Amino acid sequence: MKRIVYLFPVVLLSVFTSISFGSGDVLDNVADAIRSGNASSVAVFFDTNIDLTILEQEGNYSHAQAEIVLKDFFQKNPVRSFKLVHRGSSGSDAQFGIGTLQSSSSLRVYYLLKPHNGKMLIQTLSFEQQ
Repeated sequence: MKRIVYLFPVVLLSVFTSISFGSGDVLDNVADAIRSGNASSVAVFFDTNIDLTILEQEGNYSHAQAEIVLKDFFQKNPVRSFKLVHRGSSGSDAQFGIGTLQSSSSLRVYYLLKPHNGKMLIQTLSFEQQ
């Protein structure tokens, strides 16, 4: 009986932790993907088409095109670090993150996610000089 009394709080804490932190926040998940410098990891969050701005190059790209452009960017600008510095949401269920990416220079990163088919997906992604 004593063993059950001691084991119960441990089980309860592990259940709470898995519910609270198991799936993670979508903004943090995107930040982790950017931090990895892996275009495929970031592209998991792309909608069918996204507005992508990388320095002076901007356009509306298909999912596949955007992944190729981002892969090229990451190859030319290896990620040293990425820090999500601001997060927010709007009344239309959109969420956004703003962060700082350190590579050969410091870049401001902005991403906007909106719900699409029950998932939060990136609609806009930009990497701009600070």
